[in-house]
Amino acid sequence: MTSTVNTPKVQRLPRWLGNFGVQIVLGLVAGLILGLIARNLSSDDPKAAPNALTATLTIIGSSYVSLLKAAVVPLVFTAVISSIANLRQVANAARLAWNTLLWFAITSLIAVSIGIVLGLVFQPGAGTGQPTPKDYAGKSGDWWAFLTGLFPSNFLGLEASTKASDAGALATSVNFNVLQVLVIAIAIGIAALKVGKAADPFLKLNGSALAVIQKVLWWIIRLAPIGTVGLIGKAVASYGWTTMGALGKFSIAIYVGLALVLFVVYPILIKSHGLSIKQFFSGAWPAIQLGFVSRSSIGTLPLTERVTERNLGVPRAYASFAVPLGATTKMDGCAAIYPAVAAIFVAQFFGIQLDLGQYLLIVLVSVLGSAATAGTTGAVVMLTLTLSTVGLPLAGVGLLLAVDPILDMGRTAINVAGQALVPTIVSRRAGILNEDLYNAARNGNPFADDSTELLAEATAEKNDAGEPGSGRELSSV
Repeated sequence: MTSTVNTPKVQRLPRWLGNFGVQIVLGLVAGLILGLIARNLSSDDPKAAPNALTATLTIIGSSYVSLLKAAVVPLVFTAVISSIANLRQVANAARLAWNTLLWFAITSLIAVSIGIVLGLVFQPGAGTGQPTPKDYAGKSGDWWAFLTGLFPSNFLGLEASTKASDAGALATSVNFNVLQVLVIAIAIGIAALKVGKAADPFLKLNGSALAVIQKVLWWIIRLAPIGTVGLIGKAVASYGWTTMGALGKFSIAIYVGLALVLFVVYPILIKSHGLSIKQFFSGAWPAIQLGFVSRSSIGTLPLTERVTERNLGVPRAYASFAVPLGATTKMDGCAAIYPAVAAIFVAQFFGIQLDLGQYLLIVLVSVLGSAATAGTTGAVVMLTLTLSTVGLPLAGVGLLLAVDPILDMGRTAINVAGQALVPTIVSRRAGILNEDLYNAARNGNPFADDSTELLAEATAEKNDAGEPGSGRELSSV
């Protein structure tokens, strides 16, 4: 005899609540509401201590930013070494590899220049009247100080500083110079290439370390909705609606820059190499579209590589090197336009004047530091690297994180388009592009055949890779 046990149904939350983007939006709304409440509870006396709600929001926001900052150094170090190690796959095609890197730099230079111009034209952070943070030490140094600062004084790029606390006691703090860490990682990566097989155990260990760090970073990123509550709440409580208006203007400036790169700069480069603009976009569009939806270059990688080979006519042997390398280092959205406009926004927001040397630093860091975008927090890493190098308050990172998911879709779409564009241009210049395949009729389909199967395969590979995908991650990679 069998008995049936009626188990009560577990009331599950609506499925849409599990979407990471929805959680960020909810955190944004909650932060706005709590920030307004905290602002109304604040005393008119500027010397009065902050109320309990404002203090709580401040702690939540600052703690989240501290977690992100703590993960930057190991991510940059391991990601850059892994990116350089990928060059081993094309040991017999050194010329193609260097031409690829050169065009990565050229397109990044164009994109960051557009970002600087837009920042100066739109003035997204101007007029807020906000004071500079109390812990802001001022300009970090001139151009020569930056150049000499590239040379690390120790292996980890550590810098120690001692200053008096509010109580009068001396306190010593230790910080990392992120750009020095980048230089160290580049040197080690190149040395590993030169050593050859003897470096295999080291590179394998580095790859494992990168995977572990990315997992830890993902855990931190999953806390972003909570961090958003604190960051936005603190911003509204301290600055009022002025902050929201400035962030909206900043977002518009970013999307204008992304549109200029995608629909003006890229077509000019395509046409100047004697290729059809229509054929490029019709061929690369499936990957660009998936990148916009998924907000992950790594998640879109299988489809990007497939369209580069089968639609754009890039040889498979070269595409298998250039596209994966581009997925970790070719970031015109995250590593060029975004940090340029963001750095100018932060400076304007806190009333800091930038000089010509600092603008040149923004350009240099954007071109050379794009390798640091590998991982799940590419835009955050580049933003932190740019602000710290130029000498701007890192408080701006927390402020801009609130609107990051809105910008991430457009940034990733530009990243993916550039990752397909550069191999196409290099192949054309090297005379190895299959132009018959490039100019083949699409007939409205992503591929000439089995398009549905390929799209499903790319989506499955994206989801099987882990958390990044399905529109749930915070930042493009």
